[in-house]
Amino acid sequence: MIDRVIECITRCGMFTPAVRVGVAVSGGADSVCLLHVLRELAPRWNLRLSVVHLDHGIRGAASEADAAFVRDLAAAFALPFHLRTADAPAAAEATRDNLEQAAREIRQAFFSDLIGSGVLDRIATAHTRDDQAETVLFRLLRGSGTAGLAAMHPVSPQGVVRPFLEISRSEVLDYLNTHHLQWREDESNRDLSYARNRIRHELLPQLRARYNPQITEALVRIARLAREDEEYWRQTVPEPHVRDSVILLTAADLASAPPALARRIVRKCIEALKGDLRQVGFEHVAAALALATAPEGRGRFRFGDIEVWRSFDWVRFARPPAISPPRPDYELPVSIPGQLAIPTQKYRLRFDLRGLESHSCDTVKDELSWERTLALIECSGEALMVRNWRPGDRYQPATGREAKIKQMFQDSRVPVWERAAWPVLTVAGQILWSRGFGVASAVAPDENTATRLSIHEEYVAPV
Repeated sequence: MIDRVIECITRCGMFTPAVRVGVAVSGGADSVCLLHVLRELAPRWNLRLSVVHLDHGIRGAASEADAAFVRDLAAAFALPFHLRTADAPAAAEATRDNLEQAAREIRQAFFSDLIGSGVLDRIATAHTRDDQAETVLFRLLRGSGTAGLAAMHPVSPQGVVRPFLEISRSEVLDYLNTHHLQWREDESNRDLSYARNRIRHELLPQLRARYNPQITEALVRIARLAREDEEYWRQTVPEPHVRDSVILLTAADLASAPPALARRIVRKCIEALKGDLRQVGFEHVAAALALATAPEGRGRFRFGDIEVWRSFDWVRFARPPAISPPRPDYELPVSIPGQLAIPTQKYRLRFDLRGLESHSCDTVKDELSWERTLALIECSGEALMVRNWRPGDRYQPATGREAKIKQMFQDSRVPVWERAAWPVLTVAGQILWSRGFGVASAVAPDENTATRLSIHEEYVAPV
């Protein structure tokens, strides 16, 4: 057994020399065995061990006795002891999670705090091959895809390592009995109100007896194959481009991708924004793909703190603010030359005057005749202003017929989320220019134009 643990640790790169490892010890057989094994192997990697214990507050005096047992074990080995007490039942009630999920989240938070604070580099848990099989079966019954069926990884991105993942529970018990080691029994492990216990004590024994004596090995093999598949996809699917907590994909590209690839692209987008894939189910990915493949180019849904929005040719993944900002109505004076930041947007407009020598003879849609513009300013006695587009706005671009800007949005397939703060340049209420649609015919450069007012858009990186 020891040789196989060494081989797993080495192959998976679990430890580097002098790494600080917290051994998660509940007091049960598996974790007590892990502590003894790692203490024996510590000199090989110069491991700096400590003992980590979480009292979930589920079993009252029995939980307190477990904590005392583990504290004494750490003291006997002269190892640092990290204890956290919690109230998992209260947390489950507050979050409306089941007790198992609440306890899992508390445990993960404890481990993350120890690693994130720099107290430890790794947390070693005593999950065995049997635990892996139970996890695969549990997730299969729940309808998980290959990412879920990959189950527990030998080394997790969060710094949790599992040296016993290829060791059976029976081997653990043999080791403990051979070395005359003591452990504590957790009576809740036989409570059939918990789904995992029903799988362990009822379903798996029936499958083993009636269908496949090697069911544990088969389920572990599924986990390994799924993990290899997911690793391939992880390396193959490119990282999405995130800009200001937004990812934009073309609906056509997503719709035309093979389903296996498309699902992973969506999952990677969600993970890039959310930080993980917890609580992300098949139905969320399917809903995003349905938006991309729908004949109508619009739709929107939200789950958790992720919003997916389809408009025309684009699918937008975003983390919207907790409180949606109001429509950004604004009206700002323009300085010539000068620049103007557009409220709530990540770009600004720059205004410059250019003479004949600085432009070609061709009409440029973001250049106005300065002479014709000045004439309107002097006639009205009002200043040039930039404001957001508003319903009912219409004008005639130099390159087309008069129309409502709303219709121009439709014709140009401008996504809905880009419209609210869309800037237009006006004088005395008359629209002289609009972003994307260009200069109005009334102020378009002509043969009498000696100076042009040039408008440039510049991206402003967030601070």
